[in-house]
Order: sequence, then structure tokens, then C-alpha cells
Amino acid sequence: YASDEAVFTRQVYEPPLQYHYLKRPYELIPLTAAEVPRPKLIEKGGTTYSVYEIRIRPGIRYQPHPAFVSENQNLQEKRIEGLKSPYDLPLATRELTADDYIYQIKRLAHPQLHTPIFGLMSEYIVGLKEYAERLKDAVKPGQWLDLREHAIEGVTRVDAYTYRVMLKGRYPQFVYWLAMPFFAPMPWEAEKFFHQGGMAEKNFTLDWWPVGTGAFMLSQNDPNSRMVLERNPNFRGEAYPSAGEAGDAGRGLLADAGKTMPFIDKAVYTREKEAIPLWNKFLQGYYDLSGIGSDNFDQAVRVSLEGDAALTPEMESKGIRLDTTIAPTIYYLGANWLDPVVGGSQGGEAAERARKLRQALAIAVDWEEYLSIFANGRGVPSYSPLAPGIFGYREGAEAINPVTHEWKDGKARRRPIEAARKLLAEAGYPEGRDASTGQPLVLYLDTTSRGPGDKAVMDWWRKQFAKLPVQFEPRQTDWNRFQEQLRKGSTQLFIVGWNADYPDPENFMFLLHGPQSRVNSQGENASNYRNPEFDALFERMRNMPNSPERQQVIDRMTEIFRRDAPWIGGFHPKNFALFHHWLGNAKVNEISGNGLKYLRVGPGKREAARREWNLPLLWPMVLTLFALIASIIPAVIAYRRRERMAARPAV
Repeated sequence: YASDEAVFTRQVYEPPLQYHYLKRPYELIPLTAAEVPRPKLIEKGGTTYSVYEIRIRPGIRYQPHPAFVSENQNLQEKRIEGLKSPYDLPLATRELTADDYIYQIKRLAHPQLHTPIFGLMSEYIVGLKEYAERLKDAVKPGQWLDLREHAIEGVTRVDAYTYRVMLKGRYPQFVYWLAMPFFAPMPWEAEKFFHQGGMAEKNFTLDWWPVGTGAFMLSQNDPNSRMVLERNPNFRGEAYPSAGEAGDAGRGLLADAGKTMPFIDKAVYTREKEAIPLWNKFLQGYYDLSGIGSDNFDQAVRVSLEGDAALTPEMESKGIRLDTTIAPTIYYLGANWLDPVVGGSQGGEAAERARKLRQALAIAVDWEEYLSIFANGRGVPSYSPLAPGIFGYREGAEAINPVTHEWKDGKARRRPIEAARKLLAEAGYPEGRDASTGQPLVLYLDTTSRGPGDKAVMDWWRKQFAKLPVQFEPRQTDWNRFQEQLRKGSTQLFIVGWNADYPDPENFMFLLHGPQSRVNSQGENASNYRNPEFDALFERMRNMPNSPERQQVIDRMTEIFRRDAPWIGGFHPKNFALFHHWLGNAKVNEISGNGLKYLRVGPGKREAARREWNLPLLWPMVLTLFALIASIIPAVIAYRRRERMAARPAV
């Protein structure tokens, strides 16, 4: 589930669906499935159920693996001790079947396995929660639990290539889970093979040696040194996409349209313990792609006054390409709805004062400046709860928040600070003082920032509040204490973030759903925001298909969000990736993760560049030699002069 692991598991395991490599917004397409399934709604006992029928393509075969050889299922421990790799054993394969997908869904409930999505899925997949309870009684210490012998009500086999999953109610986001490794197939033979005595002692485990049908197989696994993905010789092949975004053709991303993937035979991952050697080796051509650390940013990228990023002449001279993408992530300054000063739960005139105060702060906090100073410009301000690339996100003039920005000369311009001060006065705090008491307004930011390097950030925040003017006080704590404060609702202002689990507006809008308040239900609504109209629209929107009607609902929810301002602005981080000119079809896909099969490498161009960029420098050797000769000559002359001197007579 972690992004570091996905670099490998996404190349090996194949769930039924995947995301289109080039298109944005992200679009689900079949992988092993024949088509993207659509739910069939049925009524049973007065309850609505959604039934997904998934049909996989016949003829798909697993990678070569010893688990598919029957003799390897009963190995002696001495035989296992002598192995350096599981692949030292005889190898075989077999065809992928629907039973393998069913087996993996059953594994979500296995009492001896950690499944981070079990809690969520058990609320939807019929019988999964009860299935987990039954398996607790079936587990025997030291014995392999054959899940084929235990049926589950909501997951059934139709035929060798078809299975059904029954969900409680409507949950259209389920198709997104069908693109994640949790729902990739698992052959029972692999689980049984790695359960043999002596396997774990040799690090021969399923989480160390994945078994899949993907384009690649993990042939070497030494995380401290080197990991290797090699082409799966049994891979059926897959056609490179023939359509993409506007501009993809001009970037050469459609040159391989229709050709069979993968295009490379091997990918080697080498561990670098320090960032500087990694960066230098990339510049020398020994790595094909690289991110950009803060220490190397100025060497790699130039940022214009308008915030546009371009490569430096040094990078351009090497033919390096830059790919930037806005991550489906949001970081925001939240206001606790339960706080008497900045919150809105009190209702009436107090709520209206707090609303105008939040709006004033949203104008004053210059996120464009924050990104420029602290993130090298790597990000864009947020105008709504949705991240770019998610359905419902608006572009251009339609995207801006009219409370905080204006659209001028084709760009979003932050409203002048005078507009914020006017709102502050309307909120009852002229010149930053309570009109009724004359006391200065003090606002508190709860933060985990504690190191000396964070002083500049805190000074920046103090400057933003001082524009109004409002007194700013940071309340610093550790991470655990900060989480406790969020759970108890004892914060006032705070900064948190959210990464998309799947590209659907429901996965962002639920962060503002009243019933999912952090204080009341331990949900992800950290602001404890509650608006009856917003909540009603959310319940309507979450189960709608992507359509103009859903867009209208999202637009209204966004309008409410902007007016209430439970989040006082924020930003979406921009990721930068560098690719050498010999690496083809490279495009960042923040959701999919299975992009290795799309890449093409020109080994001849790479070798030529390495020779050109790593020529031996002879002039230091020549200069050193001349310096050595120059230092020796005076000594030789002095020695010869001494040898030729006449002997002095004794006195």
C-alpha cells in the first residue's frame, strides 16, 4: 500500500482495472478484465445491493514460479537451506482464473494478515465481516489455512473467468478499488509454497517475492543494495495507448501508439544512501530519471517571476526533459468549527462574524508567496476542496475562489489587503481589535513545527497575520499531541494535508462532511465543519456517476465551501521529474503506479552520452606533472652546483 512498495508491486500484480496512462482526468480502463464493470442493483429483503460482475480475459498466464510445480510444495528444510533464491527451483506457470481473484478478496479477512482496507470493505462486501470471524476459529498454529475451503457470501464464482462481488447499498467508488493491488489475483499455490517450514528463515516470503501476471517479475530483491525487475516471459503483451491529452503527440508520447508493451527487458534499482551522489550519477547518465531535491533545485530549474518553471541551460544542454504534474493532494489551513472565535458552530451573529474573519484571513494569507519562498514555486494555490485531475475540478476563470481572487489579464490575482481589512472590520475587529472590548485579536496556530529551521516559516506566518493586523501565536507540540488535539477539538487553526486514495470527488469532499467530524465520529473532517446544505448535497453527490448533473452538485458544494471558508486557503504540491533524452514515453501518473511497461530506452544514445559526459580530465594530471617538474628542477640545479664546488682547505 505504501508508495515505496508500489514501485515494485504495481509492475507485478494486475488487478482487474488500471488507469489510462496518458489521459487526464484519470480514466479507468480494463487491465485483465474484459471491460469496466457496472453495478446491477437488486432488492433483497427490503435492502438494496450492488452486484459487480467481473469477467477477465482468458489466456493470461502467471510468471514462471516454483509454486506452480507440485514437487516444490513439499520441500525438505535442508533443500530450502541450500537455495539462494526461490528461482533456483524448477519453474512452471498456469492460467489466471476467476478463483484467484476470489482467493485474494478472502485474504482481506485473514486474521493473520494486516489489511488496512478491511474495515472499509467489511462495511460494503456482503459477509466479509462475518467471514473474518469464522476464519479466527479455522486458523491452526503452524498450519496453512486453505481459504478455498471457506466460502464467503458476497463473492461468488460464475465460471472459470467470471466472478461476482455483492455490496451493501450503492458504492460506485468500488470500481476504483478494483484498480488497486488489494484486488489483484493471488494463486493459492503461492501462499502454500511460501508457508513451508524454513522459507521465512531464508526471507522466502510472499511479501518478499511477489507472484503475478504483470509485465515484470521481481528477480532480485536486496533492498540494501539492488533490486531488479525483469520482463515476465509469459506476459501476454499490451498495446501502448493511441490517445492522450492535448500536447502528448507533440511531446512524442504517442509515437508508440498501438505497439506491444513492454519495451524494456530489465529495470535495475540501486540504493543510494546520500542525495548528492544520486544527483551526480544522474547528471553523468548512470540513472535514467530523477526527482529534484531542494539542494539541487536551482541547478536544475529556473522559475520566472510569473512562477513558470523551465530547465536551466545546463540541463537543456544535456537534453534532459522536465515533467511537472500537480499531485492529487491538498494541504490546507483549517479552522476548527467548534472554536468560539474562528468557528461557525455557535450560529447567529457570532457565526457570521467568524465567517467574515475566516474570509479576511483567506485573503491575507498569500499562498503564492509561501510556495515561492518555501517550495521553490512547486505548487498551486487551492480554490476548492478538489485537486486538479479530479472530476469536478474547474480550470481557468471558473476555478478561482471569488472571495479571495479576481481574474485579470488571463490570470488569478489575489484580492488587495484592503478587502481583507474591510471584512475584518465587518467581523467586529477594526484594526485587529475587538470593537466591544478594545482587546487585540490573538489567533493561535497549532503546529508540530519545533526545529530551528522552522523559525523562518513561523516568521512568515506572523507577517501574514500582521497585514490585517492580527496578533499571531504558534502553539508548538509533537505529532501525537497534535493528533490528540484534533481528536478533542482543542485546536483553533492548524495545517494538515490529504492524499487521494482514488480520483473521485467523494474522496476529497468527505473531508468536509459533517457526520465525519473528527471530534464526533473520529472521521477525516478535521475542521469539524458542518453545513446542512453541504451535507445533503454530499449524500446526493457521492453515489452519482460522473455527469453534468454531478458537476452541478459539486459546483454548489464548492460555492458553499468558499463562502463558509472552513479552510483558509491551501495548495496542491507540484511534483518535478527529470528524464534523460533517451528515455521515451515518460509521463508522471500520480495514481496508477504501473508505468514501467510504457517506458522505452535508447541504450545506444545512453552509452554515447555517458562517454561524452565522463571523459577523463587530463589537464589536472598534466598540470600536476608540470608542477612536480618545476619543483624538482631547482633542487637538481642546487645539487649539481654543490657537487661542482671546490673543497675548502683545512685551517
